[in-house]
Amino acid sequence: MKKSVSILGASVILIGLAWASCKSPAEKVEKAQNNVNEAQADLNQANSDYLADMEKFREATADSIRANDKSIIAFKARIEKEKKEARADYRKKIAALETENTDMKKRMDDFRTDSKEKWEAFKVSFSFDMHQLGDKFRKLTGSEEK
Repeated sequence: MKKSVSILGASVILIGLAWASCKSPAEKVEKAQNNVNEAQADLNQANSDYLADMEKFREATADSIRANDKSIIAFKARIEKEKKEARADYRKKIAALETENTDMKKRMDDFRTDSKEKWEAFKVSFSFDMHQLGDKFRKLTGSEEK
């Protein structure tokens, strides 16, 4: 008897669930449209966040490159007080750093992507390279400000 009552109860529950889940085609279309609208809104927000991240990173990079340019100018003025042999060596080293700094700026300016994954990979690689360039500037100039 208990088995038949529990089977009957389960059957009633299943029938109720099946009936509740049956929706008219119009309701199904409306729900699907709502899902599409929500997904589109999420995609738009993700794209907006992605573009904002790119802009913020580009601005930070431009600031770092400008700071490197200022360090180059200051260091060039400072080495004029050095001996002639030391100046020649410093000029070679600073020219190499100046070229590398310009290359980093060009690399950032030229970067175009069609996916967030490529952007994230570029950002990691570029940040690492910028950090190494900053270390080279600090070593050459004896500055700990960067």
